[in-house]
Amino acid sequence: MDELANLAADLRAAGEKAQNMAADAIAKTAADISNDAKVFAPVRTGNLRNSIGYDLMQDSGGVGAEIGPTVSYAPHLEWGTSVMAPRPFLGPAFDRRSPYLEQALRSIGGEVI
Repeated sequence: MDELANLAADLRAAGEKAQNMAADAIAKTAADISNDAKVFAPVRTGNLRNSIGYDLMQDSGGVGAEIGPTVSYAPHLEWGTSVMAPRPFLGPAFDRRSPYLEQALRSIGGEVI
C-alpha cells in the first residue's frame, strides 16, 4: 500500500509541476505576443499601441491568457472594413510566437515524467 500511496503522491506532484510549467510558458508567450503586437500595430495617436495587453487566467481547469487591445476600433484595423484594407497586428504577432508555445507544451511531458 505504501508504494501505491507514493505513486499517487508522485502523480499529483507531476500534475502540479506540469500545470506550473504550462502557466510559465503561457505567460511568456502572452507577454511576447503583446510586445510584438505593439510593434506591429499601426500608429497614429498611440492609443492602440498603449491599449494592447494581456490577462492570465488559472483555475483548476487549466491555464490561459487573453491578449489584445481595449480600444473599440482595433477590430476594424485588424480585419479591415468595406472601405479600409486590413492592417493586421495581433494575428501576425500570434503567428510569430505560437510555435514557441507549442514546443514548450510538448516538452512538458518529457520533463515532468
